[in-house]
Amino acid sequence: MKPILRIQHLKKTYHDLDGEVCAISDINLDIYDKELVAIVGPSGCGKTSLLSVLSNLESKSDGTISFNKDNVKLGYMLQKDALFPWKTILDNCLIGLEINHTLNEESKKRVIGLLNTYGLGEFIYKYPDSLSGGMRQRVALIRTLAIDPDILLLDEPFSALDYCTRLALSDDVYNIIKKEGKTAILVTHDLAEAISLCDRVVVLTRRPATVKKIYDIKLTDKSTPIHNRKCKEFSTYYDEIWRDLDVHL
Repeated sequence: MKPILRIQHLKKTYHDLDGEVCAISDINLDIYDKELVAIVGPSGCGKTSLLSVLSNLESKSDGTISFNKDNVKLGYMLQKDALFPWKTILDNCLIGLEINHTLNEESKKRVIGLLNTYGLGEFIYKYPDSLSGGMRQRVALIRTLAIDPDILLLDEPFSALDYCTRLALSDDVYNIIKKEGKTAILVTHDLAEAISLCDRVVVLTRRPATVKKIYDIKLTDKSTPIHNRKCKEFSTYYDEIWRDLDVHL
């Protein structure tokens, strides 16, 4: 099967007054259609830099990034929801379409359909301060989906939430991504989150980052992320990936 995204010998170097800092030295990775892939690694190893380069927010220093078709659309969901407080929930979700000049009655109707489908229909004309943290992140995901992206880039989307909300939202996000048939790359520090949500977990080395190991997550009776934490293989994956991270406190 041909990958939807192929990363070959990717390198990212930053320059400042003190000289040159290599964040990513040599990353090779294939991403396939409709899979959910987690990127984990030690703090500061270049995980967010990888997403920034993939989304073209930053330029790569070397290597190639290729897609399986032209004009691939990427949706980027940040750690914070970044909703505009003076805009309604619907208007917040339409921002990407406005920027891309693709807002019309059909695309607006699709966004309203997403809000209704995923439990936010009664809040369409309300403002962000009327929503809980988990609901705001769900709005942020629908805003990202509004442009109908080919690949979703998720940069620690649950990190600002309390533990119980994180668990509930991980189920919501998983179900939405799978139901909408999207490919997603998730950056996270939470190994349990990565194992329970994703089809594969990519472990990066310390900076400058390379791919240390890739785990195919195969769980017996795999279902939703909350359920997956109870699977018999879960703790084995957790222990193995934790050792690979080589984190010393």
